[in-house]
Amino acid sequence: MIRVDHVSKHFGGLKAVNDASIEITKNSITGLIGPNGAGKTTLFNIIAGVFAATSGNIYLDGEDITGCKPHQLFAKGLLRTFQIAHEFTKLTVLENLMMVPGGQSGESLINAWFRNGQVQLEEREIRLRAEDVIEFLHLGHVAGELAGNLSGGQKKLLELGRTMMVDAKVVLLDEVGAGVNRTLLKDIGDAIIRLNKERGYTFCMIEHDMEFIGRLCDPVVVMAEGAVLAHGTAAEVQSNEQVIEAYLGRGSKNIPGADASRPAQ
Repeated sequence: MIRVDHVSKHFGGLKAVNDASIEITKNSITGLIGPNGAGKTTLFNIIAGVFAATSGNIYLDGEDITGCKPHQLFAKGLLRTFQIAHEFTKLTVLENLMMVPGGQSGESLINAWFRNGQVQLEEREIRLRAEDVIEFLHLGHVAGELAGNLSGGQKKLLELGRTMMVDAKVVLLDEVGAGVNRTLLKDIGDAIIRLNKERGYTFCMIEHDMEFIGRLCDPVVVMAEGAVLAHGTAAEVQSNEQVIEAYLGRGSKNIPGADASRPAQ
């Protein structure tokens, strides 16, 4: 579904991403891990059209999308969430979801004046879809709550819900578990698995919690110093000597979530 072909990104003399190539298979949940500064978020930003690559190409379902802007990729079904949720704080959960679909008839002043029936019909359909998303994510108890009043985990669920309001092909999840308590993290994980299994979503997720990665992801791609270091199952990458050395070299005691008693050989 996504192919990253020898992509590099330089900021002056800094090679944030260095000749990285990865493939995200359709209907998979791919994990992207690595030490801080490994280039994971920069690579996400290149795929999502936030940064232009210095070299290399990005393909979405066989189409070269290199250089496409985020709004163009949104229309093609490539969406991303952020480590810090970007909700509309003064709108309710339901209203946040209803804001997502683009090109709504009510956005036109002429339609609002002269095609009010069409606008209302479309709004009812969008509302029904939003209510379905709320039910799917078990957010009914906060549907009328201002999004700014939600907990961190609830905001992450809302971000996930916003991807469900359009026909997403690929969703990039940037540390969806960061700052989330274990109970809500399980709910988020359950929702991701259901979207993958029941609705055919393809995910790629940056995450530091290896327990969470191990539960959801196969395969797992490891980056270090801007390059792809290894890939495999969660168990395989946690026992990979190069991966262990990359984390240890950053001053960590071990890979986050891995067995801290295992010696570095």
